Amino acid sequence: MEKVNFVKNGELRLPPGFRFHPTDEELVVQYLKRKVFSYPLPASIIPEVDVCKSDPWDLPGGDLEQERYFFSTKEAKYPNGNRSNRATNSGYWKATGLDKQIITSKGNQLVGMKKTLVFYRGKPPHGSRTDWIMHEYRLHSQSPAVPMENWVLCRIFLKRRSGAKNGEDSCVKVRNSSVVFYDFLAQNKTDSSSSGITEVSTHEESDELEESSSSNTFPYFRRKP
Repeated sequence: MEKVNFVKNGELRLPPGFRFHPTDEELVVQYLKRKVFSYPLPASIIPEVDVCKSDPWDLPGGDLEQERYFFSTKEAKYPNGNRSNRATNSGYWKATGLDKQIITSKGNQLVGMKKTLVFYRGKPPHGSRTDWIMHEYRLHSQSPAVPMENWVLCRIFLKRRSGAKNGEDSCVKVRNSSVVFYDFLAQNKTDSSSSGITEVSTHEESDELEESSSSNTFPYFRRKP
């Protein structure tokens, strides 16, 4: 069967009604690992782009509101050094926080690491912080027998400001330290005692809210809600 190619002119083009929404595990195991070891990819959907050759808003992908994914290579900042050069034309990417381990859902195997970076305009150390975020994925174990070419997988997006979006299916209100979600479909449930209101702590990490289950037979494509 011919492999499906969704990359045209360096941009991701999916059929109407679909979006690319893989989990961290899927990105590392199904895409980055296959790229590094030259295995066939599930689909030609992630272009090869040097993310530090352009500012984040100039990277291919069209809609800046959407997450964009790229295979990229790391360039050393200094000869024979381990630090990566993440400077662009207008600024630089700066790492923040600790790297996150990527663990498989089955077997609890460590397969990769995720580094979070923030884009700053200007030159260090006096750059101005922006809302551009990059998640840089790398494999955990790298065999010296295999030419790695320093491949990483980058997810780049513009952090959303606080405030509800138009067309959301639920109404969110803040009460004290909890977020209250009103389920408008609760009236159709058989349990008449259910109020359809669920409270969750605001201290939960937003990353966990974004992750999707990887149990689907072809989990990388989700139909838009």
